[in-house]
Amino acid sequence: MKAERVIGHIEGVVPGRRLRRRKDVFAASLHGDMQRGISQLKDADGAHVSDAIVLNGGYIDDDDEWHRIIYTGASPQVERDPTTKALTKSQRWDYRDNAALRRSYDRGHPIRILRGSEGDRRYSPSDGYRYDGLYAITAVRTALSKVPSLTGEPIQICQFELERLPTPAQELTPLEITAAEAFGFGDEEKFPATRTTQVQRMVRDAAAARRIKDLYGGQCQTCGIRLTGADAKPYSEGAHLKPLAAPHRGPDVERNILCLCPNCHVRLDLGVISFTDDWSVIERRPEGTAPTTLPKLLLKKGHGLHSSYARYQREWWDKLWSDSAGE
Repeated sequence: MKAERVIGHIEGVVPGRRLRRRKDVFAASLHGDMQRGISQLKDADGAHVSDAIVLNGGYIDDDDEWHRIIYTGASPQVERDPTTKALTKSQRWDYRDNAALRRSYDRGHPIRILRGSEGDRRYSPSDGYRYDGLYAITAVRTALSKVPSLTGEPIQICQFELERLPTPAQELTPLEITAAEAFGFGDEEKFPATRTTQVQRMVRDAAAARRIKDLYGGQCQTCGIRLTGADAKPYSEGAHLKPLAAPHRGPDVERNILCLCPNCHVRLDLGVISFTDDWSVIERRPEGTAPTTLPKLLLKKGHGLHSSYARYQREWWDKLWSDSAGE
């Protein structure tokens, strides 16, 4: 049975879920329209508010930084150039989609964010769509577009700023609540942030990380080893090049995740291994010792790693190792 489309969390759908087509997004009750970027529904008082938006390379003024998003409002199709997709007229706050999204800001409603394959390459899925959780609208404003009209006149846009809610605020599913209760995290504790995060990681195994581990069949991308237990099932770990925790605040997306054995995962987290932009392996080891990694990272079609994350991890540890050597 199709879940009810509501404001906020959709029953049974967790962040990281992939959907092949726009109609699958609609069928999952994540978005209420098959084409529009801004989804809307009626609030308790009958007023139209927005419950979700799709990021899929819509406007040049959009800026996606995962935790923070600058989103451009909507315009009627007749006010966009059919060839360049540039706006021919300034956007209006009374246009229904913009009005609904602004009303959600006024009422403090969270917004579901979906990313499509045509969005920012650092965060977008390689194909289809992915649900990336709940965001809060933190600011609305009228701004000038980077691109003027075809006649050179400035174009005003309706601009929204959004921030991703913390992991504990990405509501728990019934399965996660059951797991939390099994581990003694009762309702009276309101699922403290650290414990909530532990439960979510345990139950979900991070959907994105699981997909990467399945893609490689558990084989470590750095050293090539495939660990198996007594049940003959491979064991590997999903490792983020740009860590999720502060101060890094990396995204939990496939483009930022490696399939590693436990040993290589620890070495990555300690900065013992890093990668060049072409995915050659850098192993920081004592002079005269033999390498223990592959020359280049093992890569399979469909992974879509983004070199910006390798660069971030490498430069972070280059500085720390350099500072340590200078002490």
